[in-house]
Amino acid sequence: MARAAAIELLVVDDDPEFRDTLVRRFERSGFSVRGAASGEEALALAARRNFDVAVFDVMMPGMSGLELLEKFRTQFPDCQVIMLTGQGTIESAVEAMRLGAYNYLTKPFPLRDLEVQIEKAYERGRLQRENEQLRSLLARSQPPSEMIGRSPAMQEVFRLIEKAGPSGKAILIQGESGTGKELVARALHRASPRADKPLVVINCAALPETLLESELFGHEKGAFTGAVAAKPGLFEMADGGTLFIDEIGEMPGALQAKLLRVLEDGSMRRVGSLQERKVDVRLLAATNRDLQKEVQAGRFREDLYYRINVMSLELPPLRERTGDIPLLVQHFLGPGWDIEPEAMARIEAYSWPGNVRQLINAIERAKILADDRIIRLKDLPKEVVQTPVGTATPAAASVLTTDDLATLQRHKIVEVLRREAANKSRAARALGIDRRKLYRLLEKYQITEGEIAAAADGHTQAGVPPASGPVSS
Repeated sequence: MARAAAIELLVVDDDPEFRDTLVRRFERSGFSVRGAASGEEALALAARRNFDVAVFDVMMPGMSGLELLEKFRTQFPDCQVIMLTGQGTIESAVEAMRLGAYNYLTKPFPLRDLEVQIEKAYERGRLQRENEQLRSLLARSQPPSEMIGRSPAMQEVFRLIEKAGPSGKAILIQGESGTGKELVARALHRASPRADKPLVVINCAALPETLLESELFGHEKGAFTGAVAAKPGLFEMADGGTLFIDEIGEMPGALQAKLLRVLEDGSMRRVGSLQERKVDVRLLAATNRDLQKEVQAGRFREDLYYRINVMSLELPPLRERTGDIPLLVQHFLGPGWDIEPEAMARIEAYSWPGNVRQLINAIERAKILADDRIIRLKDLPKEVVQTPVGTATPAAASVLTTDDLATLQRHKIVEVLRREAANKSRAARALGIDRRKLYRLLEKYQITEGEIAAAADGHTQAGVPPASGPVSS
């Protein structure tokens, strides 16, 4: 049974003595209670406050309890209604149930019986909301994907997910387009105490401002052209769970202010409504923009930036995930597929500006074009095929088939240095080592500046030290 303190209760009865008795009794039980003397007053209260359960007297002057019930079922369908009367008839009971009442009690009755009915009605409403959340979640969810990577950069990401997931705090996920920010959000949600509640996803860049506001906060019937029915927003769908806002840097300024309000105290209003609603949502946000620069330029609110950036998690681009590309390729190929060494070499040499998303597209394209379930060089996109690698000669090709660890390591160092335009700091970071260790390896394998430059033209005899001295700067 739900805790009484969670129940927002509305009591509507024209008898002030009886109404005040109910209000006092249920306030002592821990309910949050409001009383109304008429149907008009009840509708005005419900327009400003979200009630879980309402208790209506059937016989009231002016608007009757049954008329009020009919209006409530249209305007406030989430509120469960219990009907009371001192002149109970079969006809009025049947009519009340037809109009959507939860139950019907005849005066006099023990107040404990009414309290039990209120708690049951609340539980019914809670289950209905959870079912609606699950239906929305199933409609929006993508099949779960596995995060793959053994590189030092990805191991750090996994460590941060393990630490930050259970915290419940807002987290800003940053990284280039296609690096897998939504996968990180799903992993953070799975690692949190909210894992059994919905994870709801929205992309700010995919919707115009008017639709984005409606999607996030919901709308009432008639709020705008085409709003033929009331619709809960994603904050309501994610209540108790997690909302992941992708490309939050694209959010318009007016919506940034509304989002800040929800994050500060959980309060929100649907579009076209004056009614305050409360939600309990953990926010995860992602962007490929530099939000600090956006704040300085006045395009992103500074107070919102600090609210969503309790902790920042930086995703590495694919070009810095040394050793992960073969793992990813085999994963995306799936069982029963193979890839020729030359094709794999070109894939590893390419810089992948679109990151993992671009790699997935390239593999899917290659699988369509491939013969005998083997990916060959001709099956890859043109930009990948045209990437110069040190495997153009027979000597270089032998690197791909050798089992000698020193030869493979030397080849990889040359390849990364070439890709990073001989920048030692970037190359060391991509290799997952510090700059001092890189210098030791350059000396050990006698790798020269000339060899790095020659590799760009495909002339390097990989594994064969040149005659000139090692790289020293």
